[in-house]
Amino acid sequence: MTMSSTKIECVLRENWRCGESPVWEEASNSLLFVDIPAKTVCRWDSLSKQVQQVIVDAPVSSVALRQSGGCVATVGTKFCALNWEDQSAVVLATVDKDKKNNRFNDGKVDPAGRYFAGTMAEETAPAVLERRQGSLYSLFPDHHVEKYFDQVDISNGLDWSLDHKIFYYIDSLSYSVDAFDYDLQTGKISNRRSVYKLEKEEQIPDGMCIDVEGKLWVACYNGGRVIRLDPETGKRLRTVKLPVVKTTSCCFGGKDYSEMYVTSARDGMDPEGLLQQPEAGGIFKITGLGVKGIPPYPYAG
Repeated sequence: MTMSSTKIECVLRENWRCGESPVWEEASNSLLFVDIPAKTVCRWDSLSKQVQQVIVDAPVSSVALRQSGGCVATVGTKFCALNWEDQSAVVLATVDKDKKNNRFNDGKVDPAGRYFAGTMAEETAPAVLERRQGSLYSLFPDHHVEKYFDQVDISNGLDWSLDHKIFYYIDSLSYSVDAFDYDLQTGKISNRRSVYKLEKEEQIPDGMCIDVEGKLWVACYNGGRVIRLDPETGKRLRTVKLPVVKTTSCCFGGKDYSEMYVTSARDGMDPEGLLQQPEAGGIFKITGLGVKGIPPYPYAG
């Protein structure tokens, strides 16, 4: 497939303040995502174009599918189970109890059904915050939590290699995509190294997902693009620019996971910027990339 057949369209122009954590729910042909400061978890039905919402009591930074139905989300410093029918949220576990100014940021479920998510200090402005306050955690199916490491600035994009032997992770202000050896059985990670350093114009690495060829796609906050990387060579393979600058995260979805969905933000933009980018905060669909993604893993607890 040629590059020129790539098409980008804004499928949801609701101008979310900070859209994040897109996840495709195949069973309902829907895209799940969150608006962090609006404390809202959304489900956009790609057929009816309707949006269902659950409003929670703290900033909600990520959402994931749940094997037993409904979904799980990171709300404030809590891992929660959400129910679409009655709009309820049940707390499964709490982290960072000693850090009142912290909140979760990005999260994703690993191939064994554990929910990995990291924390950060609450921002005073986008990407302005007290440094090294965050940690990376995982919620196991039995609801116990393990902490992997601390000293994190802004815990962000994460995914696993196709053979389940490598964990990829982004701490945004390191301007790097990192890899760890990963043990599927235990969930343990080790041997951290950088596989890609961002270029200046790529700005801040944010959300991330993997494709069927094992290449990584990273949404570049303030960079208005998603980039495709080869984690084995450390080379950038492709750049896809979007009509908004604050691109936050990406996932594959749609028919056969051949479409890419990209979330964006409008918080932190001035009135002039918003006039120039009327679709800021929208959800975008990219078709014709010529590569597919893999289905998201559901939380097993």
